Amino acid sequence: MATNSKKHISTINPVGAALEVQSADEIQWADSSDVVVVGWGGAGASAAIEAREQGAEVLVIDRFSGGGASVLSGGVVYAGGGTKYQKEAGFEDSPEAMAAYLKHEVNGVVSDETLARFSRDSVANLNWLEKQGATFASTMPAYKTSYPADGMYLYYSGNEVVPAYCNPQLAKKPAPRGHRVVAKGQSGATFFAALQQSTLSHGARTLTQARVQRLVREKSTGRVLGVEVMVLPAGDARTERHKKLDELVAKWRLYQAPRAQAGRREAAQIESEIGEKRYIRARKGVVLSTGGYIFNSELMDQYAPAYKPGWLTGAAGCDGSGLRLGQSVGGVGKDLENISAWRFITPPSVWPKGLVVNTRGERFCNEQVYGAKLGYEMMEKQGGKAWLIIDSKLRRQAAWQCLFGGLWAFQSMPALALMYKVAVKGKSVADLAQKLQMDAAVLQRQFDKANAAARGEAEDAMGKSQDMRHEFKGGSLFAIDISINQKMFPLAVLSLGGLQVNEDNGAVIDGAGRDIPGLYAAGRTAIGVASSRYVSGLSLADCVFSGRRAGKAAAHGDIPVAQQASACAEAAVEAVIS
Repeated sequence: MATNSKKHISTINPVGAALEVQSADEIQWADSSDVVVVGWGGAGASAAIEAREQGAEVLVIDRFSGGGASVLSGGVVYAGGGTKYQKEAGFEDSPEAMAAYLKHEVNGVVSDETLARFSRDSVANLNWLEKQGATFASTMPAYKTSYPADGMYLYYSGNEVVPAYCNPQLAKKPAPRGHRVVAKGQSGATFFAALQQSTLSHGARTLTQARVQRLVREKSTGRVLGVEVMVLPAGDARTERHKKLDELVAKWRLYQAPRAQAGRREAAQIESEIGEKRYIRARKGVVLSTGGYIFNSELMDQYAPAYKPGWLTGAAGCDGSGLRLGQSVGGVGKDLENISAWRFITPPSVWPKGLVVNTRGERFCNEQVYGAKLGYEMMEKQGGKAWLIIDSKLRRQAAWQCLFGGLWAFQSMPALALMYKVAVKGKSVADLAQKLQMDAAVLQRQFDKANAAARGEAEDAMGKSQDMRHEFKGGSLFAIDISINQKMFPLAVLSLGGLQVNEDNGAVIDGAGRDIPGLYAAGRTAIGVASSRYVSGLSLADCVFSGRRAGKAAAHGDIPVAQQASACAEAAVEAVIS
């Protein structure tokens, strides 16, 4: 049987049951380190750097060459509480205001205490990133956007300006918190390059083109002792091909999805054919930071089948391997059904002035909300189907911005095509309703209510702010299909759930809520502040927050947090004396 053909090779990183041993002496370890970090993206790099700063020896292992989903991201860090760049732009912010806003997005996925700590640490974590080589700036775009143009580096990256999310008692006006790393083009590569260089300059060792497939655990204590890893041999042409495939898949993943999937299968085949097994000892702890599971088709079938037609977003290593490794020793997956679906309808900045309706012709969401909020409402409550309706005036304004407003091509080109090639045109509300097979009376009521709100005669039914209301005064209407199956307007999707962790130290916990000795998780492998509703920049910010937390705890082994602080103080005194 041709079971090893490319046709049958899975793209999933095969994770086996943990190797149970009586003691560490049973294993012939090929290498050892105080801390072993599995996955070298934003979270893994943050964990490695922090562990080194705590004095631990660190080895970072990555299936490819490092970067993960962070290098493919927009390089936006959600930061607030009074950053230097907020102040330069003329905005006041506080940790309390930041936490109050994020509570709407987090929905209890982490405790209020953790959310408060995340907000209090925000300025310090941004400063820490700058020490690693990342740079930020305070220039802002003039309008709400899904991603700012070059030269613009501070923006409203979530729902901050939506009335339902504002708290006037804590802030006179909403503060922008999307801090984009200064770079030309997408900033993710620049963001990770700084962390990658800092990882190396801090003295962490790296082992790339290496796939961790099992954890090694001590039977009597349940402590994780190390990892079993398949390492591709240096100098082999197939190893070089494996390295190149990571770059190619990153290029193909969005516009040539079948080709990218074939590339992932080829990489998995190479690993199965030439990988050399090694055991690596982790004297103090293992940190799992391999990303999410969006490219694990089995997990997608199990937890999020409705999202599979979407534009799967992540790196080739986002295959659920970290989740599976944690589960192999009793870790618990949580909120695995949480998928972020990014239905951005701005820019063009005037599109949210239109009406978004379901297949019955009813509005179901405030059109000005952040794209992931709109995507959630559409996917979870409307079966993944919806229409955006604009009129001739809004279309003209949108076209001008697309052509002359300095938008990215990925923002302007689909918008123009949708408006002028794909949209369903109606001479009136009744005509449009007939073409869309909607109840004309239902659709007419949406326009009547929206027009009354635009004239100031009533509040908007969905809570839209006054500046985003628009009166439809007759003439042609254009309905744009924004459903998940709209190929001209792909719906990006990203997995959010992960391993449950102790929010004090990032340790993976078992079903009874107990820390699994020697095992930690960070980034999208773990439950964190970005695990409920995605906001641009929140994932990278959580990578830094949770990565540093796990790296610090792993560096000190199983020492309680209070004792860690004491140990750090003693180490500082010794450093001064010496």
